[in-house]
Amino acid sequence: MNRARPAAGGGRRLGVAPERLGRWLDGVAARHGAVTGTRADGPDGPVAVSFADGTAVTLRAPFGWDPEPPLLTSFTVAARRPRRVAVVLVRRGRWAVGVFDGGDLVVSKVDSRLVQGRTAAGGWSQQRFARRRDNQTAAVVTAAADTAARVLLPHAAGLDALAPGGDRGLVDDLLADPRLRPLAALRRLPALEVGEPTKAVLLETPQQFRAVDVHIVEPGDLTAG
Repeated sequence: MNRARPAAGGGRRLGVAPERLGRWLDGVAARHGAVTGTRADGPDGPVAVSFADGTAVTLRAPFGWDPEPPLLTSFTVAARRPRRVAVVLVRRGRWAVGVFDGGDLVVSKVDSRLVQGRTAAGGWSQQRFARRRDNQTAAVVTAAADTAARVLLPHAAGLDALAPGGDRGLVDDLLADPRLRPLAALRRLPALEVGEPTKAVLLETPQQFRAVDVHIVEPGDLTAG
């Protein structure tokens, strides 16, 4: 389960692993009373679940799904279905790419390249340093694109989505590489919240891209508002 955070308009948002969703909803029902209604807003849309005390929960699947009765069952089955996802993480000086089948890592590569830190010098030295740093950053993007092409493209035909993370500008620059058009054309999942792109960080990304997005608003949240 991902850390809860305040939601715009009240309540809180969190990510729940699809395998834990049923138990999580049971816990909500134990605290707030039985489910009194469910509603789906069309294919791929969110599911609204209401509880006896007025608590409202909205569920959004990480991937597409087709609503069928009973709604919560069909939603959960779809959320649990294994998907093949390419993950691309880039920060200045380091990158990691991988293909996941559900939560299992199929193939990956983590690498790094020197990008100089900031300098306190001014004038011409500062300008020269800035140009060098920009060149080094561009070299990182090129090297990361090389890695992505080598590691991810052989799996592109079977991928369901792309999960980017790290520095958004660098990720966008990487995906602008013409070789990576098959990756750039994939369904783009929400940006992953990650630190430095290490192997350990890469292995944790399914906790985010597989999670069901949950928005829960309890009666006390409405009173506080």
